[in-house]
Amino acid sequence: MSTSVLTRIEEVLEEIRPALHSDGGDVELVDFDDEGFVHLNMLGACGGCPMSSATLVLGIEAALRERVPEVEGVIPV
Repeated sequence: MSTSVLTRIEEVLEEIRPALHSDGGDVELVDFDDEGFVHLNMLGACGGCPMSSATLVLGIEAALRERVPEVEGVIPV
């Protein structure tokens, strides 16, 4: 796993966090696996929100795939 990939993933997550914080939530990077999947833990209000799967796919995954080509997808943990 490349540290530069993790750094770029964290940079994207940092840009997304203010929107999550405004709704009382957050996201935690758990892992980036060898197949290119980012494992994320939704925290706070995002953890129990019924819209969190849409947030993951439409918001976070889309941003990560656009900015970090090594990312194949996002898996919630």
